[in-house]
Amino acid sequence: MSTYDDPENTLVMETTQGPVVIAMRPDLAPGHVARIKELARDKFYDGIVFHRVIDGFMAQTGCPHGTGTGGSGRKLTAEFNAEPHKRGTASMARAANPDSADSQFFICFQDAPFLDRQYTVWGAVIEGMENVDKIKRGEPVVDPDKIVSVRVAADLDG
Repeated sequence: MSTYDDPENTLVMETTQGPVVIAMRPDLAPGHVARIKELARDKFYDGIVFHRVIDGFMAQTGCPHGTGTGGSGRKLTAEFNAEPHKRGTASMARAANPDSADSQFFICFQDAPFLDRQYTVWGAVIEGMENVDKIKRGEPVVDPDKIVSVRVAADLDG
């Protein structure tokens, strides 16, 4: 059994820099949280690199091509909310169209209020932010860090 308060809405991400645990917020973005859980359970994120990592801003991942050009093939309707983009925030990447988020997401290294209400915040890092801080920077990243695995805590044994 998981030791997290809400294991069904806790994402456990193993990265090449160490573990990162994200508390998901279905109260803010129910459609996005449901889709991320679905992708995690399908092992979609396993092996995907952090392709765009900007020092002092954010680390982005979730593109199956490792370039920022792809996704899972299913666009999500925007669920912009009032939750601020601050250090540790997990939010969806998208193209110019507000309803273009798919599988790519980013984690903020520091507060980014200019993103507020323009990107869908769906969670926040609750453990392992020091590992996010170690992710190799670049646009694109040379020899990038990657997600080893992402699991919903409720699905983990022991």
